[in-house]
Amino acid sequence: MLACVALAGQAAPSENDLRALRGRIESLQKELDAKESERQEARDALRESERAISEANRTLAQLEAQARQLRAESAKIAEQKKSVERALAQRQASAERLLLARQLLAGPDVLRAALSGDDPAHAGRRLHYMSYVSRAAAALLASYRADLEALERLARDAQGKRDSLRSVEQAARADRARIVRERQARQLVLNRTIGEIRQNRRQISVLKADESRLARLIDGLGRVLSKVEPAQPFSKLRGNLRLPVRGELTGRFGAPRGASGMEAKGVFIRAREGEPVRAVARGQVVYADWMRGFGNLLIVDHGESYLSIYANNEALLKTVGDVVATGDPIAVTGASGGNEESGLYFELRHLGRPFDPLRWVRLK
Repeated sequence: MLACVALAGQAAPSENDLRALRGRIESLQKELDAKESERQEARDALRESERAISEANRTLAQLEAQARQLRAESAKIAEQKKSVERALAQRQASAERLLLARQLLAGPDVLRAALSGDDPAHAGRRLHYMSYVSRAAAALLASYRADLEALERLARDAQGKRDSLRSVEQAARADRARIVRERQARQLVLNRTIGEIRQNRRQISVLKADESRLARLIDGLGRVLSKVEPAQPFSKLRGNLRLPVRGELTGRFGAPRGASGMEAKGVFIRAREGEPVRAVARGQVVYADWMRGFGNLLIVDHGESYLSIYANNEALLKTVGDVVATGDPIAVTGASGGNEESGLYFELRHLGRPFDPLRWVRLK
């Protein structure tokens, strides 16, 4: 069995572990694809378009996070620059005063001092004080030069951050344009096949095929995943979970699914497109890909053979092997998989068997 990464309280996943896990998941995906009927349904035409939208959204989210970080660093540099400029102004004024004092206390001519009859002790004190002023002026000028160098360095850093931010923003604009194009392509496919989609939703055989595919995937994941348990058992969280997205609960566990009369294995939460979908508990992503009937699908392993399932997303923000904490954004709501309504389909399973999520969550 694959030695996957422990969840809470365990070491971070190594690159070899993640590569091995992703390899097993890909093999499982190919095995499932090989068992599918050779007849291609209209919904399969949505796969590449919705995968591309998900990937573009994930890249855009990463770019926006990078842009926020660059802006914060630029603001910090600007504050440091202002502080150095204020210190420079103060040191410049101090240097001017010290140089003036040094000029006024210029050392007397030795012969003139001897013939003047002045007290030698007084002249010595003047010389000592002048040497003190000279050392202070030299130190101040050294600090002034150091501040000038620091100011130049900060100016270079600020320019570098501005250049990086400009590149990130250009990439983000390109990704936004790509998302628009992919959505247009998806809409064309959806419009072309909407009649068949609606017809298939009324066919029990299609729904059974979709559910059977998900069941086989979960059964395969059970063979792939490790048996390492998290520090906090998922079974202890009953009654304390939160639903993964804000919205209207329109489909309940066990309720008939449309005209087919089949019982739903999860709940459907109607939500606006683009709402963040959050992990209900700490765990590790063990599946993140498009699946017929479920669109962009993400599955999180919580240990103790508990899985949470998030389907019909517009975009998946995590990939296989990622460790997520409770409340982390993992996806974005949408209507992928041929769904006509925007929202999230959500399941909880134990040992591969679905159970009612509403018995485990706080609805307030």
